[in-house]
Amino acid sequence: MINQKQTISTLSGLVLCLGITISACNNSDSSVNPTTTGSTGTSSTTTSVGTGVPDVYKKIYGASQIYVEGDYIVIKSSGLPDHKTPYYKGTQWESTLYVADTRSDFHANSNTITSFSYTFKIPKNPVVASTHKALQAATIGVAINGVPLFNQYQMENQLLTPGAGEYVSFDLYGGHPTPFSEYHYHIEPNYLTATQGSSSLIGFLLDGFPLYGPVENGKTLTSNDLDAYHGHTTVTADYPNGIYHYHTTADAPYINGNGYYGTAGTWSK
Repeated sequence: MINQKQTISTLSGLVLCLGITISACNNSDSSVNPTTTGSTGTSSTTTSVGTGVPDVYKKIYGASQIYVEGDYIVIKSSGLPDHKTPYYKGTQWESTLYVADTRSDFHANSNTITSFSYTFKIPKNPVVASTHKALQAATIGVAINGVPLFNQYQMENQLLTPGAGEYVSFDLYGGHPTPFSEYHYHIEPNYLTATQGSSSLIGFLLDGFPLYGPVENGKTLTSNDLDAYHGHTTVTADYPNGIYHYHTTADAPYINGNGYYGTAGTWSK
């Protein structure tokens, strides 16, 4: 495993939710209906897509803007989840997006959700890196609903473990906010795999390589099916000629392993 202390650059990167709480996140909330493409957690929003943006990036329905800037794809989003969660309690969206989580093994942390102005800048044509860079602290990519993807570590650089630590504070869809109100996923975003499909595109890591759900060709993958970076090269529905891509798995490290397969871009808020 990577020593994340070498990559921590901001205070918010250290934070992953002080009020420890979550369950295995394989449940679904029957009271939550799928949102339509082009909507976010707060209101109906039209994604502005610039010229030259490849079709696969148009699946990022939670973005406010997607455009090409040189050799990069720029994705802007608020980071607000488009599904109900107990972490909307006490916010301006509580009346429509708050839902109580009554699972006995769920323990909500004390944080709530806030909207940000995220900018993710990822390589348009990702390639394998000559030197694989360690994961950055916290944010490592973006999901198709515009929510940041985090690494597999909680505070103190400890690997997240089901039923313990911060893991017990994950809501029904595998997310929770930091003390800085940054909602994010460390594990499979169950809302996306439930509404889009378990083999569907989930998002992109900062190196530009896509992230898919846990199922491929009818098989539910585990980390043993993937390489040290939690991915492999095969044909996908979006890349008929094949591409390296990551998968979420139920077992650690969940989204990414020993660093980026490609050269990471940047993110800011």
